[in-house]
Amino acid sequence: MDEQALLGLNPNADSDFRQRALAYFEQLKISPDAWQACAEALAQRTYSDDHIKFFCFQVLEHQVKYKYSELTTVQQQLIRETLISWLQTQMLNPQPEKTFIRNKAAQVFALLFVTEYLTKWPKFFFDILSVVDLNPRGVDLYLRILMAIDSELVDRDVVHTSEEARRNTLIKDTMREQCIPNLVESWYQILQNYQYTNSEVTCQCLEVVGAYVSWIDLSLIANDRFINMLLGHMSIEVLREEACDCLFEIVNKGMDPVDKMKLVESLCQVLQSAGFFSIDQLTVLSDQQKANVEAIMLAVVKKLTYDEEYNFENEGEDEAMFVEYRKQLKLLLDRLAQVSPELLLASVRRVFSSTLQNWQTTRFMEVEVAIRLLYMLAEALPVSHGAHFSGDVSKASALQDMMRTLVTSGVSSYQHTSVTLEFFETVVRYEKFFTVEPQHIPCVLMAFLDHRGLRHSSAKVRSRTAYLFSRFVKSLNKQMNPFIEDILNRIQDLLELSPPENGYQSLLSSDDQLFIYETAGVLVVNSEYPAERKQALMRNLLTPLMEKFKILLEKLMLAQDEERQACLADCLNHAVGFASRTSKAFSNKQTVKQCGCSEVYLDCLQTFLPALSCPLQKDILRSGVRTFLHRMIICLEEEVLPFIPSASEHMLKDCEAKDLQEFIPLINQITAKFKIQVSPFLQQMFMPLLHAIFEVLLRPAEENDQSAALEKQMLRRSYFAFLQTVTGSGMSEVIANQGAENVERVLITVIQGAVEYPDPIAQKTCFIILSKLVELWGGKDGPVGFADFVYKHIVPACFLAPLKQTFDLADAQTVLALSECAVTLKTIHLKRGPECVQYLQQEYLPSLQVAPEIIQVRAAQQILLLEKCGYGMYHSV
Repeated sequence: MDEQALLGLNPNADSDFRQRALAYFEQLKISPDAWQACAEALAQRTYSDDHIKFFCFQVLEHQVKYKYSELTTVQQQLIRETLISWLQTQMLNPQPEKTFIRNKAAQVFALLFVTEYLTKWPKFFFDILSVVDLNPRGVDLYLRILMAIDSELVDRDVVHTSEEARRNTLIKDTMREQCIPNLVESWYQILQNYQYTNSEVTCQCLEVVGAYVSWIDLSLIANDRFINMLLGHMSIEVLREEACDCLFEIVNKGMDPVDKMKLVESLCQVLQSAGFFSIDQLTVLSDQQKANVEAIMLAVVKKLTYDEEYNFENEGEDEAMFVEYRKQLKLLLDRLAQVSPELLLASVRRVFSSTLQNWQTTRFMEVEVAIRLLYMLAEALPVSHGAHFSGDVSKASALQDMMRTLVTSGVSSYQHTSVTLEFFETVVRYEKFFTVEPQHIPCVLMAFLDHRGLRHSSAKVRSRTAYLFSRFVKSLNKQMNPFIEDILNRIQDLLELSPPENGYQSLLSSDDQLFIYETAGVLVVNSEYPAERKQALMRNLLTPLMEKFKILLEKLMLAQDEERQACLADCLNHAVGFASRTSKAFSNKQTVKQCGCSEVYLDCLQTFLPALSCPLQKDILRSGVRTFLHRMIICLEEEVLPFIPSASEHMLKDCEAKDLQEFIPLINQITAKFKIQVSPFLQQMFMPLLHAIFEVLLRPAEENDQSAALEKQMLRRSYFAFLQTVTGSGMSEVIANQGAENVERVLITVIQGAVEYPDPIAQKTCFIILSKLVELWGGKDGPVGFADFVYKHIVPACFLAPLKQTFDLADAQTVLALSECAVTLKTIHLKRGPECVQYLQQEYLPSLQVAPEIIQVRAAQQILLLEKCGYGMYHSV
C-alpha cells in the first residue's frame, strides 16, 4: 500500500496529503485487486493507526457493495475468511477497537450477509456465534452486526429498489425458518449473563430485541422469561430507559387486534404479578396517588411554559423542537385525564382561575399556559360532537365557569401575540359555550374584528384570526343574525381588492381574504333575511369585485412590462377566487335559487369569462376561471351550460400539457353531471379536444427530461379518464358519431394505453373503457366492424399486457389493472358466447404457442374460470 498516501488519513495532515489520500482511495476503488491488500492488512493487523484500519474497511465495503459479483469464488471466499479472521483477533486484543471502526466492520459484515446468506453463507450467524461465544468484545460486535443487518433489511429511511425489497423479504422469511429461534436464545443468554455486570452490552442487546421484534414471531419474546427479565431491568437505573423502549416495541408491534388485546392482557398480568400496578387500584386513587398525579400535572404545566428566549417573530429550529415537545406533554396530560379526569379538571381550574384573576400583572408565558390548559382539556376530556356543556353537570359547570372567565376577564387585550392567539383558538374550540351563554357573542365578535384580531399589529395574528373567525361564524351561524349587517360593515375594508398600483399594503394577504369572503357569504346565505335582501347583500359583496375585474383586465391588455402583467393577472385571479369562495356557503342550486342569488353569479360569469381570451398571462387567468366554473356547475347547474362552449373553445387554444390536465376534469364534471343534456356539445368538441391532447403528446422532448415525461404521463391518464367518463355516463354515441376513422384511432390509443405504457393506473382505466365498450357494442347488433376489433385488438391486449416485463404484480395498482383486464375478457365471453371460446382455442392461444393438450384438456375448466372472473386464462398462458 502507498504509505505516503496513507499519511493523509490523519485528521491533522495538511491539505496536500489529504488530497493524495482521497485520490488513493478512488484509485483502490477502481483497481480490480487492490482490495486484497486491505483485506490482508486487516487480517494480519499490519497497521495500528485507527484511520488506516477504517480506510481498509471502506475499501472492502465498496468492493462488497458494488463489485462483489465480479469476483471469483476464491476471492469471495477470501473476503469471508478475512472478516472472520479479523473478528477472531478482536477476542485477543488487549483493547477494543474504536467505536467507529466496530460500526464500519459491522456494516461490511451486514453487506456481505445480504449478498451471500441465501446462496453461499447460510451458516452466517452460527459461524459468528461460534467465534464470539460470550466474550464481551465479541458480543459487542455480534450485536452491532445484528443492528447493521436490521438496517439493511428493515430500515424505512433507506430507499430500496423493488428487487432489493424482494430479496430482503426472502432473507427475513429464510431467517424466520432457519435461525431466528437460535438468535433469540443468544439474546436471552447475553441479557442473563451481562445484566448486572455490563450495562453497555445489555442495553445494546435490548436495542437489538426491540428492533427485531417488529418482524419476528412475537411469542419468542412476549413470554414470561423475557418479560420478567425486562421488568427486572426497569428497576436498574442504567437499563431502565432501554428496557422501556424494548417493551414499547413489543406492544407496538403491528398485529391482528384480537392478538394485540391478548398481548396487552398478558403483559398486564405479568406487570400485576410483578407488583408494578394493580388494575383494581386504578379505579380509586389513594391520597398519595392523587398527590403524585397533581405533582406530575404541575410539572407538565411548568414544562409547557414558554421561556424568555423563545422567538415568536422568527421561529427557528429551537422553537420547532419546543413546539414538538409540547405535543408530547399534551399526550402526557391526556394520560393523566385517563387516570383521574376529575383531578385533572380541578387542577387546571385552580391554575386557570388564579392566573386570570391577576392577568394584568402576570407574565405572558404564565397567562398563555393557563389558557392553553383550558384548550387542552377539550381533547383530554373528550365528548361527542364537542358537547362539553351538557351531560356531566360538574364537568360542564367547571368548563362553563372557565369559559365565562376567559371571555369576560379582558385577557383578550393582553399585549402578547401568544396570549392573543391562544384566546381565539380556545373560544373557537369551545364554540358550543356560546349556544349556552349567547350573551357573550358580541364581545367575542368585537375581539375578532378590532385591534385584538383582524386588525392586530402582528401579521401572524391577523392571518390566524381570519381563519378562526370564519370557523367561529360558520359554527354559530344560527346565532349570528342580529349581528350580520354590523359585521359586514366592519369587514368592508378587509374585502377590498388591492391592485398593484395603489401601493396600499392590505392588512390581510389574499389567502386570508378568502376566509373573510367565505365568512361574508355564510352570513348572507344563513341569515333569516328574505330572498330580496339576501340578493342585495350578495350583490353588494360581489359588485365591487366585478367592477375592479373589468378595469384591471383592460389595464392588463395594455400593459407592456411583464412584471406588471404578472401582478395584474394575480390580482384578477384573486378577484375570481374571492367570488368563488363566497359560493361555498351554498350547498346546491336550490339554495342559490332560494336566496335569489343565481343572477348575481351569472353576472360574475359574464364578467370573468372574457379573461379567457386575453393573450397575456394565460395560465393564471385560465386557472382562476376554470375553478370558478367548477363551483358554478355545482351552484347553478344547467344555467351554466350556455357559457361552456365558448369557455371551452378559448381554453383549448395554445394549450400546454398542464392546461389540458386541468381542463379535462371540468369536462368530466359536466359530462357526469348533465349526461345527455350536453351530448351535442361533447360531439362538437370531442375531436378538437383529442387533437389538442395528441398534439401535446406527440411533441418531441429530451430523452432525460423527467419533468416532460411526467407531464405526458399525467396528460395520458387525464385523456383516458375523459374517455372513461364519456363511456361510463352512457354517452358512447359521442365517440361513435365521430366517423369510422376517428373512432378507430381513439380505440387504438386505448389499446396502446392498456398494453404499451408501463403505467398501471392508465392501464386499469383503459381496460375499464374497453370492458364498457364491449358491453355496449359487443353484441350482434353492435357497430359494423367492432366484433373484428374485439378479436384483433382487445383479446390480444388482455394477454399481452400481463405478459409485459413491466407488469409488476407486486404493485397494488397493477393487480387492479389485472382485475379489470380479467373483467374485459369475461365481458367479451358474455357478449360473444361460444364464438369467443372457439376463437381462443382454435386461433389465439395456439398463436401464443400454448400446447394443444393444455388447450384441450383444460378447456372446460378455463371456460368455467372465465365465466367467474377471467383469471383462469392467465394461468395456462
